[in-house]
Amino acid sequence: MTFDIQSSDFSVFYWLIYIILPYHVTSVYNRLQIFMRVKHMQILANSTIVLDFETTGLSPNMGDRAIEIGAVKLVEGQVTKTFQCLMNPGFRISRFIENYTGISNAMLNNAPSCEEVMSEFAEFIGDSSLVAHNASFDKRFLDAELARINTDYSGDFACSMLIARRLIPDSPTHKLGDLVRFKQIENDGTFHRALADAQMTAKLWTLMVHELESIGIKNPSFSLMQQISKISKNDVYRFLKKKTE
Repeated sequence: MTFDIQSSDFSVFYWLIYIILPYHVTSVYNRLQIFMRVKHMQILANSTIVLDFETTGLSPNMGDRAIEIGAVKLVEGQVTKTFQCLMNPGFRISRFIENYTGISNAMLNNAPSCEEVMSEFAEFIGDSSLVAHNASFDKRFLDAELARINTDYSGDFACSMLIARRLIPDSPTHKLGDLVRFKQIENDGTFHRALADAQMTAKLWTLMVHELESIGIKNPSFSLMQQISKISKNDVYRFLKKKTE
């Protein structure tokens, strides 16, 4: 029996677990913790939000800010929503960043503030699981920008780059553009803009999920993708083989 976590079925599943839990598990907190672990196990990899930031530099700890956010919402592998917005960091960006991203100071002058955009983006992501290419970078900026507005998120992160290193080892590099070219993923040639990169990452992510399905792993979960990103590259084959047995 399977449950659709996007429907009321999953609420019924929660209550079934509540009823069958041993009587001694009386703490509401403990029960909620169990519910959340079960929910995490049930989240499918093909239903997630893929995001990308363009920024003024490499580190929010050094005063760098986000200047654009782009995101794609996937439901069962299909794009259902997108989010894209420039944001004014409150200071002029460098000529290097202008040339690298194609985002000019003139474009940012009339853009809404980071705080305004991130408030809207927090509503967009809700409690969804999150994916980014080189996720440690995007997560740092997401955490920093949301902290400025006293907002948090509950979804887990997965890194498409780390997963690609294990599932697509023959690619010359695992930069997003090189992976897109290596796997011949359809694109319009636009890179280093937030929505375009999020769209390319979403296509790469979906491709990797489909490749797992093609070797016999039915409905790969988000937690499985996280596990793949963390295991040794030398152990990937054995790990996936066990999952198909």
